[in-house]
Amino acid sequence: MSVTIDINVKRADKIYHDGENVTGIIQISTPTDLKHDGIILVMEGAVNLQISSKNVGIIEAFYSSVKPIQLLSSTCEISGGGRLPSGVTQIPFEMPLKAKPNRTLYETYHGVFVNISYMLRCDIRRSFLSKDIQKSQEFLVQNKHSILPSVKEKKPVDINFTPRSIIGGNLNAPDFHLYGRIDSTYCNISEPFSGYLKMKKRSVPVRSLELQLVRVETCGCAEGFAKESTEIQNIQIGDGDILLDVEIPIYMIFPRLFTCPTLIEHNFRIELKSTL
Repeated sequence: MSVTIDINVKRADKIYHDGENVTGIIQISTPTDLKHDGIILVMEGAVNLQISSKNVGIIEAFYSSVKPIQLLSSTCEISGGGRLPSGVTQIPFEMPLKAKPNRTLYETYHGVFVNISYMLRCDIRRSFLSKDIQKSQEFLVQNKHSILPSVKEKKPVDINFTPRSIIGGNLNAPDFHLYGRIDSTYCNISEPFSGYLKMKKRSVPVRSLELQLVRVETCGCAEGFAKESTEIQNIQIGDGDILLDVEIPIYMIFPRLFTCPTLIEHNFRIELKSTL
């Protein structure tokens, strides 16, 4: 007997905000009548932390005690024990999205060492002779009233790249001068990262000009902290030899699931940076 469960939230984008009600329908398909001991819907949210294997020896105490940080956990009994008829049964649900006491609902974020996720899980409980049936569905949380950068913070920033300005000051690198302007280093996560670049001089032909978005994730405790940088995306903004004094636009969309507003907490941090 094959029983399938689908959890369909009402909003197509699956985005909800703190304080709202998550609504939808649980759809259960069964070829024959299904006896059960109750149908439960669980809403959970957590921050999962993981330490890079190369840092295990540095902070073993933290590595051995990494536990998910529970942000919310609530349970709703959809139905008591009974029997579902054969065919398709649809059960509407509504659950408030509210953090646990002294907790904050951070925005959904899928990282490498830090992961913030929110799930709905439906459990159909059955007798001890039969296996319980479960189905999970992720939904997304965003801050409805995010703190946006002020006008003062959003001033354009000039940038200059030369062999001397590169980290380490590689004087053996070919001589070049790349000038540009970033519209702001304080960005609204829902708006593009923008600006422009100009090649002022170069001693050798340029093969490609690429912009890289990097996440910097930090996990730790009193015993120490581990910081890791990993690439989110890499886009090409210039192909082949770059003409001098030609303005090259920068326009990067932040991939929503893999980025979030800068988050600095007691034992973890999420920050973003871009590199050329």
